[in-house]
Amino acid sequence: MISRKISDLFSSAWMMVVVNFVLLLPFGIVLGLIIKSTPLLRQNNFFDMLLSAEWQPMKGSFGFLAFILSSVWVSIIGLLIMLPLGIFPAIYLTQYASPKILKVMRTVIDVLAGIPSVIHGVWGVIIIVPLMSHYLGPFFGQETSGYTILAGGIVLAVSVIPFVLHMLLEVFRGIPVELKEASLSLGATYWETIKNVVLKKAFPGILAAYALGLSKAFGETIAVLMVVGNRVQLPGNLFEAGYPLPSLIANNYGEMLSIPMYDSALMFAALLLFIIVMFFNLLSRILIQKSTIE
Repeated sequence: MISRKISDLFSSAWMMVVVNFVLLLPFGIVLGLIIKSTPLLRQNNFFDMLLSAEWQPMKGSFGFLAFILSSVWVSIIGLLIMLPLGIFPAIYLTQYASPKILKVMRTVIDVLAGIPSVIHGVWGVIIIVPLMSHYLGPFFGQETSGYTILAGGIVLAVSVIPFVLHMLLEVFRGIPVELKEASLSLGATYWETIKNVVLKKAFPGILAAYALGLSKAFGETIAVLMVVGNRVQLPGNLFEAGYPLPSLIANNYGEMLSIPMYDSALMFAALLLFIIVMFFNLLSRILIQKSTIE
């Protein structure tokens, strides 16, 4: 009896330690980034750096506006592409397709989700960049090299869609079949049942899936880095080059650290990226809670 109590206490203790570690991990990350960013914050005003687009590290000018806007533009384009390419296949596979097709497609989606990011980047360089420079750009009257914000958004969407689609499949599969049967028994058509019952029931889960997809999109690095152009400028349209925050960190960390304050500036960029992702996560949680209550 005593040994059993000791075993239970030991099991509870180590599980509590692991839970506390997971809870404290985000605070540890933020604290480390703040500490590393402190030298830059001491010499520059926080809001001045956010609102300035002047990036001249050799002169001590660190303006992050161009990087922030590039990250937001690329992520929003990726999200807009992901919206239809995620929700409609998920509806078809879970509501219309046979179980055999769903089983095959789940395997395909898992394979796509496991493709390394750099492969998506290579695909973007081979296919999307020439498409931008030879066809889409001239069609809209834009002369472009192809390495653009739009190319980054397309490649980003292709990278994240399998991740979002996998979550959406689980959301739709978790809806009780009794709800559909009740709607159909009342005379609703199958599409009306999906539109008015299934989608309404699944709405919080759909929001959560796209919120996590957007968070992943903000942090996507290699694939976007290879096609977005990596030019420090305020993007005026989708056919201009951009320079997202993850690309800034990946491109320069370890090479430019001999420049005073550069290390601190890159850590500040990582802190900004963390804050942006946390903001969208919290916003999505609020929307999910409101939709659940309603």
